[in-house]
Parts: sequence; structure tokens; C-alpha cells
Amino acid sequence: MQSAEHDGGDASPGGGILRLDFNPPAEHVPGFEIIDLATLHERRRRVQRRSDLVHRVDFHTLTLITEGSGEHAVDFVTHPCRPGTLLWVRPGQVQSFVRPGTANGTHLLFTSGFPPHTSSADRWVREWYGPACWQLGARPEYAVLSTLLGQLRAEYDRPERAVSVEILQLLLATVLLQVRRLPHPEGGGDPQAGGEVYARFRTELELSYATTRRAADYAQRLGYTVKTLTRACTAATGQPVKHVIDTRVALEAQRLLAHTDAPVATVARRLGFVEPTNFGKFFTRHTGVTPGAFRRTHQGGQRRDVLSDLGEPVHQ
Repeated sequence: MQSAEHDGGDASPGGGILRLDFNPPAEHVPGFEIIDLATLHERRRRVQRRSDLVHRVDFHTLTLITEGSGEHAVDFVTHPCRPGTLLWVRPGQVQSFVRPGTANGTHLLFTSGFPPHTSSADRWVREWYGPACWQLGARPEYAVLSTLLGQLRAEYDRPERAVSVEILQLLLATVLLQVRRLPHPEGGGDPQAGGEVYARFRTELELSYATTRRAADYAQRLGYTVKTLTRACTAATGQPVKHVIDTRVALEAQRLLAHTDAPVATVARRLGFVEPTNFGKFFTRHTGVTPGAFRRTHQGGQRRDVLSDLGEPVHQ
């Protein structure tokens, strides 16, 4: 793999899901690497363990598919990969290599601190939320991003002493600003429409979703009214603030149920539910299935995908 690994531990809401730190084999530019997607998959094959197929990253990965086809899943959404597909996986998200297939392209890995601090891209990469996939096809935006990534690769591949970190930072910032210009995928909302209020709320939500689900608590901590938060959330997502809070909690519950063996009662406690029965009602209301049924479906499917990816027989 491109990274060292460690378990999130039981102390955090994400405990038990494999986490990968930024630790590429040859880090001659701290906080940044650019490789072919095929090279990444070759690294995976050399050190393959079944648990590696589902993991969180503590850094950003940005991938532009240029040839072939495959599938990649980010937080329970499987994205078809074909020429013109752009994938952005952010720190904390859970991804899995469902079926890499023949997909190849340019794969960027960078830490949140790598983009230049003078660029608005610096603030943007510190936001954990946003679209994970764009299907650009042969649109002009694909050509623009392909050209910029080619320039990044050319600079990165210069002799080590000749590489300019500043040029890489500025080129990466340009790439990210071009991505920010892309239309939001259908149904994905537009976080920018929520302005500063929504940005501050999402930062606080990421810190506190496991301790409170009350909109009034977030309003008090941020110095807004619940009405103001609802207005910002509705502009950004089309949903009121309480729905955004509950959706974030439900997502973490899905991650833990699908990708760890923690008992349902333990998952409930990690997410701030005193009574497992209340957690069960909450989860069923937001997903349409019970925690146990969700776990059976996703862990069973995950095992079949793992065996298939490793070339082992799948017994139904």
C-alpha cells in the first residue's frame, strides 16, 4: 500500500475501521505524491490483506481516470470508473476497491496542509464534505484537468534536487480551484450556497456528531439561531439542520456496522445513544432497515467482493 496502517481504536467514533496514514514508499516531496492508478493497485497486490480493501484515509486522494473501466465505492456509493471519471476521497471517508478492473489514470495523494496557505484551496481541502465523483466524459473540463495533472506529474518526476515544492503547491491549488468550478453532481447539493454559516456548522458537526444531535446545541456553540442554521443547511443541501445532523450520525453508524465487528450496543454508545433500542429506532427510521439487517447485507457483500478481488472462489 501507499501508506502505513493503524486501527482507529475504540476511543473514537470511527474505531475499528482501518486507517491509512500518508506514508508513500518514496516521499521526496513531503505531503504529496502523484502516481498512476495502476501503480497503486500493484502496491496493493504486493502486500494484499483482505482488510486493506476497506479503509479510511487520513489524507486526500484525487483520481482522474483516463482509460479502462472499473468500480470504486466511497461511503456506500459505488461509482463506475471510465475515461473522464474524477474521484475525490477526503480524510475520514471510507472507501473500498470494489472492482478495480482495467481502470487507470492519474492518482494524487496529498495532505490537507500541502496546498499553499495563501490560496482559497487551502481552506477548501480542510472541509471534510463535498462530492466524491464527477463524470466529465469528453467535456472541456476533462482536458483542462488532464493538462494540469500532466504538468504536476512532469514537475514531480524531475530529479529530486530539481523539484520545486512551490510549483507543485501552486499547480495543485490550480487543480483544486478548477475542480471547485465543476457543476455539482445531480442531487449532491452545493455546500458553497450555505456560505460561512454552513461551513462553520459542518466543522462543528464533524467534531460533535457523536455527542449531540440537538440543533439547539450547535446553534448555541456557533452563536447562531436554529433558524439561521436551517436556512444555511437548506441552501446547501435542500434539507433542514436536524436532517443534516441525523444524516451524519447515520452515515457513521453505517460505516461502523458494515466495516467493524463492534456489537450494535457498542456502536450505539460510540454515537451517543444511551439505550441501544433508541439507536435501533433511529437507524431504522433513517435507513429503512434495522442495524442487524444492514450489517448482514453489507458484510456479506463485502466478503464476496474481497474474495473476488483476490481471485478466490466465492461460495454462495
